[in-house]
Amino acid sequence: MAQQHSNGPVDNRDVDDWKNRFNEVLAKPGDVVKSRSPADAQPWYASFFGCFSPVDLCLVTWCLPCVTFGKTHHRLRENGNLDRYEPINTSCLLFCGSGCFGLHWIPMSMQRADVRKKYNLEGSCLLDIAASCCCGCCSLVQQDKEAAHHESLVDASADPQPQYQTSSGMEYKPQGQS
Repeated sequence: MAQQHSNGPVDNRDVDDWKNRFNEVLAKPGDVVKSRSPADAQPWYASFFGCFSPVDLCLVTWCLPCVTFGKTHHRLRENGNLDRYEPINTSCLLFCGSGCFGLHWIPMSMQRADVRKKYNLEGSCLLDIAASCCCGCCSLVQQDKEAAHHESLVDASADPQPQYQTSSGMEYKPQGQS
């Protein structure tokens, strides 16, 4: 019998992914905290304090930060153009659960590190923690905008839209030819 991957909003693959990521951090906490981006890292496309634009993302993040967190996770790990995205998902529920204990900054910092690593962006673990603790909404909006920007570039290069081509014109076939 095939293993079921999804049970409502909880996706077992995401649960396993988060468990593995937490275990990696717990296995070598000193290495993780001291981690920095490589020397050739690029600056972030989205400004940290540009969190008020677009206003709909700002409002959703302010009222329901778990939804933005889950959406960014989906962009990073599942599908950049949000195919099969559900607002209430495993990562959203993880964020809510960790927030009940004041620990929302842990998965938020981990996801920020994932954004940095995937797109080769400047920063460090300590900056990720500081951004997540001190200005969580700005951090979540920046992460989502960054992921959306980079994933749109990937989609555009992978599947370019066909350019307009002129027709070759009309053809005349003399009678008797097929």
